[in-house]
Amino acid sequence: MEAIWLPDEIKCIVRGKPYEENNIGMSDSQVFMFEDMVLKIQAASEEADNEARVSRWLKDRIPVPRIAAYCTAGKRAYCLMSRIYGKMLCDEVYMTNPQKLLDIVTQALQMLWSVDISDCPCDNSLSVKLAMAGHNVENGKVDLDNVEPETFGENGFSSPAELLRWLENNRPEEDSAFSHGDFCLPNLFADKDKVTGFIDLGKMGIADRWQDIALCYRSLKHNFEGKYNGGKLYEGYYPEMLFEKLGVKPDWEKLKYYILLDELF
Repeated sequence: MEAIWLPDEIKCIVRGKPYEENNIGMSDSQVFMFEDMVLKIQAASEEADNEARVSRWLKDRIPVPRIAAYCTAGKRAYCLMSRIYGKMLCDEVYMTNPQKLLDIVTQALQMLWSVDISDCPCDNSLSVKLAMAGHNVENGKVDLDNVEPETFGENGFSSPAELLRWLENNRPEEDSAFSHGDFCLPNLFADKDKVTGFIDLGKMGIADRWQDIALCYRSLKHNFEGKYNGGKLYEGYYPEMLFEKLGVKPDWEKLKYYILLDELF
C-alpha cells in the first residue's frame, strides 16, 4: 500500500500483502480488504474510538472483528481488524430468500439483546445521541443528500434544527439493551443460516432496542424495494415480516422517531 500513508504500527503488519478496496456501504471511510484482515481509515472521532473500544469489550460475547492495531494520526483514525467471513445480508443469496434473511436478522437482534449491559463501556442512549445530533446540526454535518425524501421540505421539517427540536421535545421512554446502532443489511454477515459477525461498530452501545428495529425496518424496505441495487425489486417480502419474526407488536411512533433521529447522523 505504498500509495497510501499509514502509521508504522499498521504498515509493518500489512506491508506486501495483497488487498482490494471495498466501496460497499454509505460511510465515507476507506476500507481495504486483505485475505484475513480489514483496514478501515476514517475521520478521527469519538465514533471511531468507540468502534475499537467496543470491539475489544465484546471479545467472546458476540462475533465481531478482533482489533490488531488502532491508532490516530492527524485527523484520521486507522483500524486494522480481523476479517469476518460469510456474506453480507444484502447478498443475492439472502435477498432472493426473504424468509431465511428475516430468520437471520431475528437471530442477530436476539444475539445483540442477549449481551449483558451492566458493565458496557459505551453509552448511546438518547441523551448522548441527541447531544451528538446537536453537534452535527450546529456544525453543518447533516448529510441532506442522503435523507428520506419526506423528512425535509414542503410536508416535512424546514431544517435539521427544526427536526432536532422535535426530537428533543418528543423523546420516547427507552427500553435499554445492547444496540448495534446502525443495524443495516451490509453490516451483518452470515454463512448459510447462521450469523457470522457484525461490522461498523462505531455506534454500538447501550440504547433503546427500537433503535435497531427501526433502522432494520428501513434497511429491509430500501433493499427489497431496489433503492441500493439498481431498482431491482424482490418478491416474497412485506414490511410486517420483521415484527412477525420477532414476535413483537410494531411501535410505529418509535420507528418514526429513531428513523428521524438517524437523519441527523
